Amino acid sequence: MDDWLERIAKLRQWTGHGVRAPHKPLLLLYALGRFQEDADGELRYSAVEEDLKRLLIEYGPANKTTPAYPFHHLVSDGVWEVRTDRGPGSPGTGVLELRASGAAGRLAPELRSALRREPALLGRMARVLLDLHFPPSLHPDLCEAVGLELEAAETDPLLVGPRQRRDRRMRELVLTAYEYQCAFCGYDGRIGAAPVGLEAAHVRWWAFDGPDVVDNGLCLCALHHKLFDKGVLGVGEGHVVMVSQHFVGQSAAAREHVTALAGRPLIGPQAGAARVADGHRAWHTRQVFHGSPRPAATR
Repeated sequence: MDDWLERIAKLRQWTGHGVRAPHKPLLLLYALGRFQEDADGELRYSAVEEDLKRLLIEYGPANKTTPAYPFHHLVSDGVWEVRTDRGPGSPGTGVLELRASGAAGRLAPELRSALRREPALLGRMARVLLDLHFPPSLHPDLCEAVGLELEAAETDPLLVGPRQRRDRRMRELVLTAYEYQCAFCGYDGRIGAAPVGLEAAHVRWWAFDGPDVVDNGLCLCALHHKLFDKGVLGVGEGHVVMVSQHFVGQSAAAREHVTALAGRPLIGPQAGAARVADGHRAWHTRQVFHGSPRPAATR
């Protein structure tokens, strides 16, 4: 089991200087979800291309890309195989050729056998992929998007591998620095003395060397934390809220809770607490935030 987990943790990716390249992890998560549904099935490229495109748009970096690259290149990691109507082997990364040749991929035979022998391996592999490439706020949505049914404990980031070394004090430190209110909207709900719906968000994701320190954190309500990790919201120069031009919301609620935030100064932190470091803010803008920011909202 450990050998497969190690392979999954060491996927060959184009990375450097904190650049996100979640193409192979997304394909593997999708393949694990389909294996859970049909262990003998295969993924014909022409049939799954749109699904994989949507995953890359929603959970990948802002730059345009194609699922053809991970579909072909994942073979080199020993966890994936591709066949065409002509026989074994991938025709390459050309989208037209993948479609025309009837290219179909699935988990490597040895991996499929290991998953049948040890059903718990599937959950552990998924946990490694989620933990190494995505923030915890996105894990449940991503599992749903790829059709993975995992127990809650299987996606708890504090139970997975290196995340045992995270500083559990960060949440309290960040919420205290921002005086228990959302840095974007000011929400400060409590039940009795306990805050509810407030979370400590990493600006530079922990999976990409983001430290557990106050200047890499924001106190955000649950809604704005999710939108921040999805790239709808960001932090611009001068520590103002950025709202992506790609975001569309016509309702009064969408305007009030999202688009009206554009250009608004962050709320907090309190005097003496560290503001978001420029390096972490810039990483999030490059690697997570989608598109260009909207102009400041008129008030």
